[in-house]
Amino acid sequence: MELGGLDQTATTAGITQSVPATPDLAAARIISYALSFVGILFLILMIWAGFLWMTAGGNEERETEAKKIIAAAVIGLIIVAAAYAITQFVGQSILAPGTNQ
Repeated sequence: MELGGLDQTATTAGITQSVPATPDLAAARIISYALSFVGILFLILMIWAGFLWMTAGGNEERETEAKKIIAAAVIGLIIVAAAYAITQFVGQSILAPGTNQ
């Protein structure tokens, strides 16, 4: 496929067309996509909860529901971040034994 000189420019810049597919790179890519999805989901939940709270108009039930959504979103984000940190720590310990002395 002809890309109008983009291939030559990429080669000159040292950019390869494809990354070799290794299991660790595939897992890293999947984790990256999953974390991006979690971040977007967190943002959507926070915006939705903020909207509920701002439009509650003194309705205690809607305010309580918004607070519950915010609390659940923050707790979920903390759990996902902790799981990622633990996975990174264990992965580094397994892949590089003897370097954490």
